Amino acid sequence: RQGAPLPAIASTAQFRAALLAARNVAYIDPAAGGSSGIYLVQLFERMGIAQQIRSTAVLVPGGLVAQRLVSGEADLAVHQISEILAVPGATLVGPLPPEIQNYTVYAGGVSASAGAADAARQLLATLAGVQVRAQLAAHGMESP
Repeated sequence: RQGAPLPAIASTAQFRAALLAARNVAYIDPAAGGSSGIYLVQLFERMGIAQQIRSTAVLVPGGLVAQRLVSGEADLAVHQISEILAVPGATLVGPLPPEIQNYTVYAGGVSASAGAADAARQLLATLAGVQVRAQLAAHGMESP
């Protein structure tokens, strides 16, 4: 939340400490099928803090998890960077530490039987271009 002290999360140990110190932690409800929620539940298990986090969890069935920060329902929200940046009043602390980072990869292709294959290739070239990549980066997405 804007104006709130930012927790240190540069290392896995710091991230773990921030999670345990939070009054409530918001993330996508894994039962709703969101990939970030499914990943986080597995991560919390590996970190040995699943039970503690479950007791403080604000499970969001879909949408923008960081809205729970702005409303005061949670002290910490864990979601994709692009989703946090989209919420006015939310402050991005930073990405997860590299050793626990999880990426969502998007890819495009053109079917051999595409009716407008040239247009599809042109669209993919535009999406891979410098201008679009700059816009994606401004919204928290990385390019390989």
